[in-house]
Amino acid sequence: MTTPVVTRFAPSPTGSVHLGNARTALFSYLWARKTGGRFILRIEDTDVERSQRRFRDEMIAELQWLRLVWDEGPDVGGPAGPYVQSERGEIYAALFDRLEAQGDAYPCYCRPEELEIARKLQRMAGRPPRYPGTCRGLSAAQRRERAASGVRPTLRFAVPTDRVVEFTDLVHGPQRLQTNDIGDFIVRREDGTASFFFCNAVDDALMGVTHVLRGDDHLANTPRQLLVLDALGLRRPDYGHVGLLVGADGAPLSKRHGSTSVQEFRERGFLGAALLNHLYRLGHTGDLDQWLALPEMPAHFRPEHLGKAPARFDEAQLVHWQKETIARLSPAEVSAWLGAGDDPRVGELLRHNVVLPKDAAPWLAVLRGELPPLGEEERRIVADAGPGFFAAAAAALSESGADLPRFAKLVAARTGRRGAALYMPLRLALTGCAHGPELAPLLAAIGADAARRRLESHAQDP
Repeated sequence: MTTPVVTRFAPSPTGSVHLGNARTALFSYLWARKTGGRFILRIEDTDVERSQRRFRDEMIAELQWLRLVWDEGPDVGGPAGPYVQSERGEIYAALFDRLEAQGDAYPCYCRPEELEIARKLQRMAGRPPRYPGTCRGLSAAQRRERAASGVRPTLRFAVPTDRVVEFTDLVHGPQRLQTNDIGDFIVRREDGTASFFFCNAVDDALMGVTHVLRGDDHLANTPRQLLVLDALGLRRPDYGHVGLLVGADGAPLSKRHGSTSVQEFRERGFLGAALLNHLYRLGHTGDLDQWLALPEMPAHFRPEHLGKAPARFDEAQLVHWQKETIARLSPAEVSAWLGAGDDPRVGELLRHNVVLPKDAAPWLAVLRGELPPLGEEERRIVADAGPGFFAAAAAALSESGADLPRFAKLVAARTGRRGAALYMPLRLALTGCAHGPELAPLLAAIGADAARRRLESHAQDP
């Protein structure tokens, strides 16, 4: 029997949801659903200066658009709430007190300029910059003296010496780190808020998270977080650090590569299912290489097949999955997505000719009667057909309606034209374009009356 897995997605509301974060959310969601476990949304907003409520609201909206539904979170509640870190201050304060009482943490009164000088001296001596432990050995009297000077202290975790932190990463395998290579790190900032190292780790434990998936840029953070959890006697989750998303040049995905956030792709008109199908294959190999609806993905998700190598985001591949997604929409859904109401004729007409809504704009204009001007070659084709051809076509349309096979048969019988000599001048008169969607659904979408008027406009002598 599969043990239920509890995962979480814990974004900071300091901007839009990055594609890398969306992929992490997807993998975490799929793992929980695969095992009948729980998926938690937690908002990590202890960075007061950068966190904004509007970003939090936008993040929730983007996740809902992707249909990554969480079982516990700030809007649905749950047994381990609150699920917004800025509302968990009392929980953190009690844990800080426990660390201090155990001797596992101490107040640090060092000013930023003092710390920078220490780091420079360490680098000059060829040593990695770490906190030198200046305040670790202060006596109670010395601490009272520094507090009286008005300095607001941070709280640092006292990293034990001569120990080894070991854990098995779900992606990278066994990991070992000497504690002597870790400097005492801040768990509470001078403004009283909890640092990432602290609140991210303890919240995972307190919320019952069993498996944490995140980018491998966090791999170096894990030993520090395990030290905190061990000191507090809290359960360690299993960690898996997947390779980061990169652009075609191999560099971490950034604005210079184009769109990088879920919001940007949504605003451009990409469909959520297309984005999920592409992200599903970035750094993960499932057991089926075909388009999958979100409810189908958990069964084919393979956490043991998560990759440590960087995953290249390729918009050309996203376009492939976009086309696959469009093909699975109903005509009415395609029409609504294109902003053309729910007319199934429009959806059926354009589903194979567009990737994004902007691609439909010229054809929606054609349907409204806003035809583009003909080019030189197109004018020659229309002139060669002559007014008589279009007069005969207009008359035929009055009999056939928007039934293309019947309409074409009547025009062919009355004009003697066949093949391209028949269809090309008709297409140009009706759409102003030599290429595009099939003529039958085009004619149906334009409608017999509007089509007849367009033909009649070419039946006049120039």
